[in-house]
Amino acid sequence: MYRVFEALDELGAIVEEARGVPMTAGCVVPRGDVLELIDDIKDAIPGELDDAQDVLDARDSLLREAKEHSESTVSTANAEADSMVNHARAEADRLLADAKSQADRMVAEARQHSERMVGEAREEANRIAATAKREYEATTGRAKSEADRLIENGNLTYEKAVQEGIKEQQRLVSQTEIVATATGEATRLIDSAHAEADRLRGECDIYVDSKLAEFEDFLNGTLRSVGRGRHQLRTAAGTHDYAAR
Repeated sequence: MYRVFEALDELGAIVEEARGVPMTAGCVVPRGDVLELIDDIKDAIPGELDDAQDVLDARDSLLREAKEHSESTVSTANAEADSMVNHARAEADRLLADAKSQADRMVAEARQHSERMVGEAREEANRIAATAKREYEATTGRAKSEADRLIENGNLTYEKAVQEGIKEQQRLVSQTEIVATATGEATRLIDSAHAEADRLRGECDIYVDSKLAEFEDFLNGTLRSVGRGRHQLRTAAGTHDYAAR
């Protein structure tokens, strides 16, 4: 290795001492001496440098192979990732379609159930309304009949009392005191008849009012039943909507 530096020094001295070429930066050197020094340098270079160059060449080859392998690995990984992504997307689409189908089925079932319940509630409401109407008509009819009967009885009693009073008044018309007494009795009987008629009318009104109150309670109960049915329907519809979401 020392000979390499020595030959390089000699080569430098030759170049420095060489005769220059006029008008140029070149010089004239002895070819044989220079070539001989170059051969000496080549011979003096240790073989480890060649081995090092071989190592460098092998390193470059390994780097190229590693780069090609890494690029191939990355390409394969990208292809596998794309395949996995496509598979995951297809699976997600399938699950979404299944979930949508399940939700549509549940919504359809809930709609059918609600329509059935609404139909049943409507039928029940119609039945209750028809029953209430019949009950109302029957109660009103009975109340009217009873009122007519009571009024008729009152009128008959009133007419009878008036006739009796007139007869008694005519019989006692010749006697002042008796006439006065008869008049008072007739008046009393007439007032009593009027009072009885008023009482009968009052009882009739109370009877009709009680029957109407009973009918009102029946209708209120029917409305509460219909309200509970509607509330249950809304609650069931809300539950199905939440499950679908």
